[in-house]
Amino acid sequence: MIKPKLKSLTTIHHIVLYYFLAVCVSTLLLSIPLFQQKGVSLSFIDILFTAVSAISVTGLTVVSTADTFNAGGYIALAVVLQFGGIGIMTLGTFIWILLGKKIGLRGRQLIRIDQNRTTLSGLVKLMLKILQIVLTIELVGTLILSTYFLKYFDSWQEALLQGFFGAVSATTNAGFDITGSSLLPFANDYFVQFINMVLLILGAIGFPVLIELQELLSGKYRDINDKYHFSLFTKLTSVTFFALVVLGALLIYVLERTSFFADKAWHETLFYSLFQSITARNGGLATMDVSEFTIPTLLVISGLMFIGASPSSVGGGIRTTTFAIMLLSIFNYAKGNSSIKIFGRELDNEDIIRSFIVITTATMLCATAIILLTYTEDFSFIAILFEVTSAFGTTGLSMGITADLSMFGKIIIIFLMFVGRIGIFSFLFLMRGKETPDLYHYPTEKVIIG
Repeated sequence: MIKPKLKSLTTIHHIVLYYFLAVCVSTLLLSIPLFQQKGVSLSFIDILFTAVSAISVTGLTVVSTADTFNAGGYIALAVVLQFGGIGIMTLGTFIWILLGKKIGLRGRQLIRIDQNRTTLSGLVKLMLKILQIVLTIELVGTLILSTYFLKYFDSWQEALLQGFFGAVSATTNAGFDITGSSLLPFANDYFVQFINMVLLILGAIGFPVLIELQELLSGKYRDINDKYHFSLFTKLTSVTFFALVVLGALLIYVLERTSFFADKAWHETLFYSLFQSITARNGGLATMDVSEFTIPTLLVISGLMFIGASPSSVGGGIRTTTFAIMLLSIFNYAKGNSSIKIFGRELDNEDIIRSFIVITTATMLCATAIILLTYTEDFSFIAILFEVTSAFGTTGLSMGITADLSMFGKIIIIFLMFVGRIGIFSFLFLMRGKETPDLYHYPTEKVIIG
């Protein structure tokens, strides 16, 4: 009975089912007393919230990770973050190959959907490349941070654990910490902040970008003129990503120069502005209490979290390319252009339509969540807006209201984190019925718009 039903499911349904099963397994794993501190008692909703936050690599928590889990729990949580950040299908493909199994057509279709690819060719090699790159980044990050942390911690074991978990959390943009207060203890340590910013960027900029960068550095795939040509995706997402980082940092500086930054030195202002802009891409780590910012700054950060990271990365949100295509569409329409041309290429009309569908659906989801939470929760509007965009963007920043949400509020945030991880299109296709061809058409007629 079960097998025929599973075969009738679409590829999207399988992807969502795998992430749902990952949440279930993570919930069971994190509920094992062996991984918890002595005397800790967690409710089911709190364990479920933590599991979804870990699988979606969000970082919003209703309990203190440092006070709830022990060293074994930290490692178990790090494993969950790997599946959530790198992707179920990436690690699943690696395990499948280790077992000597061949990846069939259905498996390749699942990989294509999970990684937002357009073709089925070369997907297994792609998964292995992604895994190799991410694990290398985490290993280097672990070595650097662990060695440096020897000055902060009494034993090399503690330094190694902190360095390992910090590197995994930053690379997967998970936002979890085992310091008990995120990166606030390193608010004046610019080396730790710099390493974390690099790891956050590498995790959020997109796996295709990292693969093309690796090919460039290795000297592969060069043409007869010995020049490497980046894809349109890499050019568009990289320019948008770093433009948002710079713009975000400038806006935070301008809006806070007479408030939070009023008594800060120039280097403190620089790192506070830059770090908060980068972590808003999807990181969730913090070097300060964001509730100390003014409302305009919180609105800017909320906007950055809503946009999120790049496609095919560890992050959520509407994604950078979606935002870029929206701006390009508006700009070109205002100029009277019938097509969008950029970097010597022309954007496909279907991609333009898909971008507006993603933005509209995401806006409706977040707006609905804000309305519901404003009605059920006793918090300010800005705190709820910030929490909702953080959950949808799988970022993890909070104004400190997460633990005090009602059960209904936690369920809303859980839903947003899950949708943020699987993506808007997976969410829409999940509800879509079987596609049927049109048997007839009516005459078309224009309507008044705007």
